[in-house]
Amino acid sequence: MSITESESLYNDLEKKSVRELLESIHEEDRKVLPAVQKTIPQIEALVTAVAPRMKKGGRLFYVGAGTSGRLGILDASEIPPTYGVGYDLVIGLIAGGDTAIRKAVESAEDNEAMGWEDLQKYHLTEMDTIVGIAASGRTPYVVGALKKARENNILTACVTSNPDSEMARHADIAIEAVVGPEFVTGSTRMKSGTAQKLILNMITTTLMIQLGKVKGNKMVNMQLTNKKLIERGTRMIMEELGLEQDKARNLLLIHGSVKKALDEYRK
Repeated sequence: MSITESESLYNDLEKKSVRELLESIHEEDRKVLPAVQKTIPQIEALVTAVAPRMKKGGRLFYVGAGTSGRLGILDASEIPPTYGVGYDLVIGLIAGGDTAIRKAVESAEDNEAMGWEDLQKYHLTEMDTIVGIAASGRTPYVVGALKKARENNILTACVTSNPDSEMARHADIAIEAVVGPEFVTGSTRMKSGTAQKLILNMITTTLMIQLGKVKGNKMVNMQLTNKKLIERGTRMIMEELGLEQDKARNLLLIHGSVKKALDEYRK
């Protein structure tokens, strides 16, 4: 039996008080950070390999099912507004398609051929990278995608909560955050999902910094999609150039991003 399917360390959950449940869940969650920390060398290897590929036009694909697929899509969807890049740079795919983002699609993850078929729509090249995400490490949709990608000389990686999984055997870089049994037996939306979220944050944030999308500690390429972000961008320009608020805001709105505003002002 895999670690992610093993029996919870807690029993008779329905007999516990709300406080006892919350304290116990939190106690389990505390195990996630040390497990993720152990994977930093593998995350480093992945980012180091992907960054130069992206500079040559490569893309990062997340492939998953259920919670794992949704977390991949979440991470991918937040990169364009945060860093001002296109929606075709980091792409999340989920077994069952967009319908599965909100509702489970029966048996979608069991189709080993479908993951690669979904990827084919994007006309992959050897500069692309495929990252499979599955707590169990054996989801057929994901395994099949990694297997075919590797056969086609595409860099592959995986994020899983089980060591030595089938998925890892088809990955050039295996990121294995072993968080232990879930509080509710087999509910990998909990610790495994938390570990996945942390790791995906680390991958894409570090990549965007490597690609020059951050200055100092600021999101200078963010899209100005709401009032809060316009105000944030205005403050960045005020701090960087020493301008008054109205002038900084006008400069931002004319050029559409903090980076462009700073570059144009300094010409």
